[in-house]
Amino acid sequence: MTHDQLAAAARTVVQTDDYLAELKAGTIAIFGAEAVAARGYITPSEELQLRQLQLSYWQSRNALFELVNELRRHPAEPGARDRLDQASPEAFLIALAAAALLVDAARFLREMFHRVTVVRRKLDEPDPVYGIPPRMYDDVQRSMVSAHHAWHLWQATRYYDKHRNPLAESAAAAGLQPLVAIIDRLRDRLRPSLWTFLKTRFRVRGRRAVRRIGRDLLGRGIYQIQQAVSCRMADVKVRPGHVPALPPAISEQVIALVRPGDVLVVRKEFAATNYFLPGYWPHAALYVGTLDDVRRLGIADHDHVRPRLINWTDGASRCVLEALKDGVRIRPVDSPLASDSVVVIRPLIDASMVAAALAQGFMHEGKPYDFDFDFCSSHRLVCTEVVYRAYEGIADVRFDLLRHVGRFALAAGDLLRMALARRHFEVVACYSPPHSATLEFGPAAQQVVQRMEGALPVPGFIA
Repeated sequence: MTHDQLAAAARTVVQTDDYLAELKAGTIAIFGAEAVAARGYITPSEELQLRQLQLSYWQSRNALFELVNELRRHPAEPGARDRLDQASPEAFLIALAAAALLVDAARFLREMFHRVTVVRRKLDEPDPVYGIPPRMYDDVQRSMVSAHHAWHLWQATRYYDKHRNPLAESAAAAGLQPLVAIIDRLRDRLRPSLWTFLKTRFRVRGRRAVRRIGRDLLGRGIYQIQQAVSCRMADVKVRPGHVPALPPAISEQVIALVRPGDVLVVRKEFAATNYFLPGYWPHAALYVGTLDDVRRLGIADHDHVRPRLINWTDGASRCVLEALKDGVRIRPVDSPLASDSVVVIRPLIDASMVAAALAQGFMHEGKPYDFDFDFCSSHRLVCTEVVYRAYEGIADVRFDLLRHVGRFALAAGDLLRMALARRHFEVVACYSPPHSATLEFGPAAQQVVQRMEGALPVPGFIA
């Protein structure tokens, strides 16, 4: 991974740690498990709280899950794909801190609800509207007592214990001290019981020599973590090795087409973060153009914009304002275009109003990601909330936020419905391999979006 990618991964872990702490505190404060146990049933309002907890936990869990897999898929050195002998101390610390958060969150669920049968059964109920699979709680908890997982976590934490001082020095040099703090705080949560360890050692000791071939100590550490938080952490149906990407010709067409203020609505096939998200389109990004575009729009000296352009030195670099798991950042347009399908929608307002919207959107750059999907607060944002907070109130643009599992939110599918109805936005282009082999424009693009099976079923959450 590049320095910037490692920095983004570290931000993801630290911000997710803060979020999970708030989620746990809020759960303890608002959900009385003892009262539910005494009553023997769950009220509708309590069920909404549980569903919100599931959705928030699932999204933060999947963000960490994908992060660990990305660390293995993108080694430090070019050309080292699928090799772990190029691992760095920073990558190991990021992976172990992410694993520690995953284990801690799963154990928190158990400590809160495992003895309350009615709650445990509710957490295992499927919900087809929100894509909640059956036996979610049971699958996650079973993974925590897996001998396979315990062995790999034991190996990784043993490496950490033996090399903590040099790892801490590397973290200090890279500005990653919070990762060491997370690992130290949750170290005991990662420690398996003696019985689990003995079972695990018996099962896998014969394979140890094979796993050592071609890997240094750091590489083996990351490998052990990746194995421990692999697809067995829960029933997430992803396709290993799939790299989302538009065909180069399609990508070039989209880049030539987009204007500052356009919204890119995209989908990555087989992504873990697609799950728990009803609807075909889970993600959106706000296209801001090049630095020269920002200057031509007359907002480069705006109070909300100027401080955020310091590191944007390449005036020809095409960028988006996008919320991913490491927060709201100015990113290359390649970020959202690293997808399998895309829709371009355009605001139906004049250029001066687009400039005002972008200036308003820039105000939120640098904020962390919101796994709660709560549009009523602005200290954390999800992807479509960047679009919402940029355009809301500009030239009479209004969005209807709908209540989803107790939260008001705007889904990417809701944006497409608005564009199909030409309400503040319009569909400009669409590419979706299941429905079109080329980039469609205008009415043809609208027809593709309209006829996509399952594309716009019910309002839902965003990635």
